[in-house]
Amino acid sequence: MSSPKIIYTITDEAPALATRSLLPVIERFTRSSGIRVETRDISLAGRILASFPDALTESQRTGDALAELGALATTPEANIIKLPNISASIPQLQATIAELQQAGLAVPDYPTDPQTSEDEAIRERYDKIKGSAVNPVLREGNSDRRAPRAVKQFAQKFPHSMGDWSSTSQTHVATMGDNDFRSNEKSITAETDTTLRIQHTSVEGTVSILKEVQVASGEIVDATFMSVRHLRAFLDEQLEDSKKRGILFSLHLKATMMKVSDPIIFGHCVRAYFSDVFAEHDQTLNQLGVNVNNGLGDLLEAIQELPTPGRQAIEDSIKRAYEQGPALAMVDSDKGITNLHVPSDVIVDASMPAMIRSSGQMWNSHGEQQDTKAVIPDSSYAGIYQAVIDDCIEHGAYDPTTMGSVPNVGLMAQKAEEYGSHDKTFEVSADGLIKVLDQDNNVLIQHEVERGDIWRMCSVKDAAVKDWVKLAVARGNATGATVVFWLDANRSHDSQLITKVNDYLGEHDTDRLTIEILSPIEATRLSLDRIRRGEDTISVTGNVLRDYNTDLFPILEVGTSAKMLSIVPLMNGGGLFETGAGGSAPKHVQQFEAENHLRWDSLGEFLALAVSFEHLGQSTQNRSAEILGTALDSATSRLLDEGKSPSRKVKELDNRGSHFYIAMWWAQAMAEQTQDRELAQLFEPLANELAAAQDTILQDLLDCQGQPMDIGGYYYPDPALAASSMRPSATFNNIISQFG
Repeated sequence: MSSPKIIYTITDEAPALATRSLLPVIERFTRSSGIRVETRDISLAGRILASFPDALTESQRTGDALAELGALATTPEANIIKLPNISASIPQLQATIAELQQAGLAVPDYPTDPQTSEDEAIRERYDKIKGSAVNPVLREGNSDRRAPRAVKQFAQKFPHSMGDWSSTSQTHVATMGDNDFRSNEKSITAETDTTLRIQHTSVEGTVSILKEVQVASGEIVDATFMSVRHLRAFLDEQLEDSKKRGILFSLHLKATMMKVSDPIIFGHCVRAYFSDVFAEHDQTLNQLGVNVNNGLGDLLEAIQELPTPGRQAIEDSIKRAYEQGPALAMVDSDKGITNLHVPSDVIVDASMPAMIRSSGQMWNSHGEQQDTKAVIPDSSYAGIYQAVIDDCIEHGAYDPTTMGSVPNVGLMAQKAEEYGSHDKTFEVSADGLIKVLDQDNNVLIQHEVERGDIWRMCSVKDAAVKDWVKLAVARGNATGATVVFWLDANRSHDSQLITKVNDYLGEHDTDRLTIEILSPIEATRLSLDRIRRGEDTISVTGNVLRDYNTDLFPILEVGTSAKMLSIVPLMNGGGLFETGAGGSAPKHVQQFEAENHLRWDSLGEFLALAVSFEHLGQSTQNRSAEILGTALDSATSRLLDEGKSPSRKVKELDNRGSHFYIAMWWAQAMAEQTQDRELAQLFEPLANELAAAQDTILQDLLDCQGQPMDIGGYYYPDPALAASSMRPSATFNNIISQFG
């Protein structure tokens, strides 16, 4: 029998840097229990290389780690630690390609304007890498995400800052409410296994097959579209209203995950704000190949090619637009980076709770906080944020020392719902009809559309829904908390889900549970009321709301979503353990490059690893693995209690110092446990050595800080440089390398 195995993923940015420091500790500690820790590279750079083996030499080629892990996730023995990865926008994709090429890896350029069939084929390969390309492959189960007890207790004991709310705050959410994805949604449940055909018929009668999709019996299928004509009118109205009210204009989308629809919406907003710029210089900008879907930053970069007079004329037009339009929310006030510069800079699920936590305000160009119009065009879930804003205006900010918790059970298995829609999302090429037909040519869904409209179809499999309901009941029974399904009976998709939920709840013993089915807005209000009373409420949601809620409530409760425990019980018995929803933290890397200080908090890694050990121990009857997990939990609690998480400031404890403390206290907990005497004796010398060398190691980890750090690349760092930079203490390295 092979030894039990944990797969640890190599991803991007700050988490990838942290792995260089933490993984050697994990590998040495697990040897004592006969556990192998292997890595798989699913970084953006790694996925590009895996997609273009034909462009590389044999020695440069790498296997398709994501496909391998996707297959593993369907097996009972799966045990995967998943760190945050980049959901790539086009600018991020292009930057990564440039780094790979500079390193001598001859991957092709991204064809922004494909001219040949070869260009189209290359672009198709790259498009599969964009956006949320990783998670749908790995998530062969539904999501159980919650704040661990130690994290919640720490937040109560040492509450994070919460900005005061004014009862006269003008901050609000602006959303379309009609002619959008929510209002145009139509949904059916497939009665048999079938092949669906998505077909566009122009007003002239030209028929185009957009996609053929296999669906299974019981699968819920929905289709909808956003009217771009109404979107533009809506954006113009909101820009005018922001100017009139004297508040910031801020656009909140998910251009990374919703990689087809949301960049298009983003581009329309850029064009709306800078309408005079495009009216005056449209011919020049078209000649330069400016793609507004990539934001104002793409335009500003493109015009650098122009002679000074031409560039200056466009820059003057942009300046006038700023002067005449509403003030824009800023990503970086010092650098002049606005909310409209880059589509991946402002992500709704992180940006909205951050705004709510900061008195309902965002930063203006002067580096000051200001009331804000938060523009979320699609109304599907915009109302939840307005409900929170209304609650804060009426009752003030939340109190982390007393507030209840809102854990989440999220429907995401087998590419459930909206995040599985990328290959079934289209920008309509001509006025006409889009129909969804079955293999017998029956029309199941149809929409009248106009050129430029954004049409999409998504689905959720019956088995995924059944497992989701089962998990919700299990979490309710485990905690005794009220369980709320966030489903709107007036929304077509949700009404189909409600039927299934009611059916599958009947298969479980729910007599001791309080279970409700409420619309997202009603569910938000109920949860907020219970939060203020210190009561916990399990939110049971679809895929997008899973993403939103697992940032919204944790950021309010514990200050960050990166400290959440994120477990995916895979449907075939394995486990996927995600390290929190903290993103890949680009600003952390920028600080690291500037002053060799990494403020990334690996708490999510510690938490995920502990439950991974627990799962491994139970599934393989490996008692040592369970002991390792319990000891790591003990060390993590001590790390929080003694305030040894990374500081934001250079020349203070950073990520590497946090790793030293977790190693020392983990070793001490292993030495002090009484369940396995042999293990205790093995770890005791290590614990003593680390304690004795503490002062030297910590000084090493401080002395290295304060100067620029070159690791040979941002998206594709040099492995040796990255490793040495993250392991600067020879004393610590030697102690760890000699153990086990």
